[in-house]
Amino acid sequence: MLAGCPTWPEEFAERYRQSGCWEGITFGEMLRQRALALGEHIAVVCGEQKVSYAELDRRVDRLVVGFQQLGIKKQDRVIVQLPNIAPFFDAIFALFRIGALPVFALPVHRENEIVYLCEFSEAAAYIIPDKDAGYDYCELAKKVKTSVPGLRHVIVAGEPSTDEFHAMHDLYVDEGEELQVEGLEGPRSSDVAFLQLSGGTTGLPKLIPRTHDDYIYSLRMSVEVCDLNKDSAYLAVLPIAHNFPLSSPGVLGTLYAGGKVVLARRASPDVAFPLIANEGVTITALVPPLAIVWLDAAESRRHELLKLQVLQVGGAKFSSELAKRVKAVMGCKLQQVYGMAEGLVNYTRLNDPHDITINTQGRPMSPYDEVRIVDEDDNEVAYGEVGELLTRGPYTIRGYYKAEKHNEKAFTADGFYRTGDLASMTPEGYLVIEGRSKDQINRGGDKVAAEEVENHLLAHPAVHDAAVVAMPDEFLGERTCAFIIAHDQAVTSNELKAFLRQRGLAAYKIPDRVEFMDEFPQTGVGKVSKKSLREFIANKQNVLTH
Repeated sequence: MLAGCPTWPEEFAERYRQSGCWEGITFGEMLRQRALALGEHIAVVCGEQKVSYAELDRRVDRLVVGFQQLGIKKQDRVIVQLPNIAPFFDAIFALFRIGALPVFALPVHRENEIVYLCEFSEAAAYIIPDKDAGYDYCELAKKVKTSVPGLRHVIVAGEPSTDEFHAMHDLYVDEGEELQVEGLEGPRSSDVAFLQLSGGTTGLPKLIPRTHDDYIYSLRMSVEVCDLNKDSAYLAVLPIAHNFPLSSPGVLGTLYAGGKVVLARRASPDVAFPLIANEGVTITALVPPLAIVWLDAAESRRHELLKLQVLQVGGAKFSSELAKRVKAVMGCKLQQVYGMAEGLVNYTRLNDPHDITINTQGRPMSPYDEVRIVDEDDNEVAYGEVGELLTRGPYTIRGYYKAEKHNEKAFTADGFYRTGDLASMTPEGYLVIEGRSKDQINRGGDKVAAEEVENHLLAHPAVHDAAVVAMPDEFLGERTCAFIIAHDQAVTSNELKAFLRQRGLAAYKIPDRVEFMDEFPQTGVGKVSKKSLREFIANKQNVLTH
């Protein structure tokens, strides 16, 4: 096991093995099994490119050798920041076979986040596209390389802008060469397979260690609940490095089922709807703001959605009024999904009654998921009462990577993860998510840590104090509002936003609104009352809209 990664106590690990939760296979073995069984059946569609299971397996073996020749070895950490393109699968499965660990960054991350990830994970390599959506990732990589001298390699899925970077297409060894892959001493199924990013409430993300055993079990359960098979076609419009489109059932669950993954570079109906029609897409996943856009577009384009059977919505709470529209407008079933990169995944079932599907966020997918809803003293509350959600199980982690002090707060003594989500439970075991107990803003599925943005704002010489809170938004659910107490010198909202961009903060973390105050309201013990600030901005919005 990778140092710094807490794991399951042996009594739990043995229970999960004996019960058949953990199959004892790695991701590299999973792909090999599917390639042998499915051969030329299409695994991935990316634009005009169609890759079969057999071809994907061969491409991965060829890239394994190339990565090894660069010196990438077992337990090396490799930052993977790729959009929805086919080389994503070549890269991660090659790393899986070696036993190196992908660290999944999102396309929206910028210098601030990537430098931190490289330093904290002690990354050996960084895999990027050349450009995507007009953004130059090679320029970003140059800045990162300057800041992180220990980063040995930058690998570009595309054309590098400098000779010091490696073109990924040059790393595949020729088909005719002897591939020394079968004798490769790869990982065990109990080893950490990759590191994911947490939403984080105290600044930059923590890293979540997921093992081959636990994550493949998560895929298997998702495939069963979502009824996927080799005839299924999953359209990925959300960034596939994110846990939801990666595994619930997502692209990896689709490959586990032997189905077809269809990649979309953008999530707009103009891009996605023709793919649904042309590729026979049966299931896709959206966050609520995108679901609203799709519902509006589907009013006049339902003919393109005839093959779509299931629309999943997750990442943030989906209002019941919008949920009611899905079947009527799009002609497919709605499946609500609530989960987290740390583990627990909940689904409404495809045969659930209508009122459960539109009013709850589902129930745990595994019979081995343990869930508690507790009050401030960790006493369980009654059905229907709101409390903090705690969970443990065969695919929920027992601790973050190299975060011993934080783990003491984030996990109970008996191994339950404190999700930070406020929820209630129906007598039937379905969850209704009521909000967050942590200081975090859920901006349309993108999690913004208030403390991180506040720290950056406080670095500006004109800012005396800063408090960042959520404000309600009909489209995204929540947006961010930064309250500022300025020093004597004047500063504008636009100047502060430009300052945050210059510091390399991702675009979704830039406050949507800035309010200036002479002083902040306080709680009875002298702390900034963020509750009062949230009420203030919500009331101000109401006044402006009425």
